[in-house]
Amino acid sequence: MSRKLSALTMTAALVAAVVVTQSAKADDLVTHHEFQANCSVTTHLPDDPIVFPGLPGASHMHTFLGNPSTNARSTNDSLKGAQTNCRTPDDKSAYWFPSVYNGDQLVPPDFPQVIYYKSGILRYQDVVPFPPGMRFVVGSPTATQEQFRTAPGAVEGWECGDSFHNYDFPAWCPPGTQLNVRYQAPSCWNGRDLDSANHQSHMAYPDRATLTCPPSHPVAVPMIEFKMAFPVSGDMSRVRLASGRGYTWHYDFMNAWDAPTQAALVRHCINGGLQCDPRGFDLYKPNRGAALGPDYRLPR
Repeated sequence: MSRKLSALTMTAALVAAVVVTQSAKADDLVTHHEFQANCSVTTHLPDDPIVFPGLPGASHMHTFLGNPSTNARSTNDSLKGAQTNCRTPDDKSAYWFPSVYNGDQLVPPDFPQVIYYKSGILRYQDVVPFPPGMRFVVGSPTATQEQFRTAPGAVEGWECGDSFHNYDFPAWCPPGTQLNVRYQAPSCWNGRDLDSANHQSHMAYPDRATLTCPPSHPVAVPMIEFKMAFPVSGDMSRVRLASGRGYTWHYDFMNAWDAPTQAALVRHCINGGLQCDPRGFDLYKPNRGAALGPDYRLPR
């Protein structure tokens, strides 16, 4: 009996050791380096506070997420003094994109949308937070289909059902599905300018082969990726953007994060190699804890 117990004990110990070792290896394996901002639609306005600051009505129609105060006259200070519907209440940033229409019917997203903050470089440990007041435009409302298809920010174009890699709107989407688009922003900053004349040249994409920032833009900041979903399906022949065809997709970002909150999420989730929700918690690695408290704020 004692020999059997001893053998069973040894077997159990070996199994436990294997489980612990496998768990440790799984925890050490870095597959993601990101956190999310989950933000809902606030309004639709023909405004663009980056391209046409102080000029209400000068732009095509945009759909705004997050900070409900965003309009043509928005500044970094006005955004930080306002509220937000983003899940993380200290993200007062402004996010917007050209409105989607089906014919003349506006088609806004009908649930909180996902805005990823990721590492765009191989050495995710080197990513630093966006500086206060950073702003930029991603993509172009004048892009051709080929330019949209080959853009460094393109992921899989427009998607619905089992249809992927569409660089204009698909002709048909299965009824009940949603039209999706994912597009990544440049994540290398020149380290000097918060904006530029074309609202893009102060930013650059990492080298595709080495995933490093170019010498002209040496500072790695988070790579924003919009993942938007629109409740439109069936015949897509009348679907359009306010800026034109599907390949004119673009979006804008004005950073108005509380700096310590953004820094905590970047440090814990991006530098820490985690796949975080808006609280900075990785469901698959719960032992690593969260960057923010239960109220999605930094512990005070």
